[in-house]
Amino acid sequence: MMLTEQTAVPLEALPVQAMKDHLRLGTGFADDGLQDGLVAAHLRAAIAVIEGRIGKALLARRFLLRLNRWRADRGAQALPMAPVSALVSVTLRDAAGVAFVVAPELYTLEPDMARPRLRGTGQSLPPVPEGGSVEIAFDAGFGSDWTAVPVDLAQAVLLLAADFYEMRHSGGQSGPALPLTVQALIERWRTVRVLGGGGA
Repeated sequence: MMLTEQTAVPLEALPVQAMKDHLRLGTGFADDGLQDGLVAAHLRAAIAVIEGRIGKALLARRFLLRLNRWRADRGAQALPMAPVSALVSVTLRDAAGVAFVVAPELYTLEPDMARPRLRGTGQSLPPVPEGGSVEIAFDAGFGSDWTAVPVDLAQAVLLLAADFYEMRHSGGQSGPALPLTVQALIERWRTVRVLGGGGA
């Protein structure tokens, strides 16, 4: 399985000013914007870490999931990010890389905040060609604007980004664990994977 982002979060969607306020960076000076790039980089890093922990896309963007085969349940395939707002396309590729776009009427989205699934409208999903692969393009995220992000997750991002900002000269000496406050804020959003089977 390989999941890649097809579109990036635009700079204007990041809460750069909220982060600067959180850090209590000075304002009213000629160099007000000098820290913006650094703040944005730490925000992107914090978002990536938290999304990886909870399996949720905070800000809307397009993803591409590549699989060599369906999971055990041929009737449905779990998607690794939530919430999914739309299935864009399902494409089968044979061993030579030739693409076959699956007709949209052959599959549907089974929405779920924890484990959304691609489900076949018939008895099963179309078979993956021998030696080939399947590519699922989908849109996921709470929304395109930072105000759409749940408040606890938004606060977790600010706290973690602030930790990255404060520790930027430490050479990684702060330890591998997330701060306890961040862990507490994201705990209810974590997806529990049971035995890794089925359509997980």
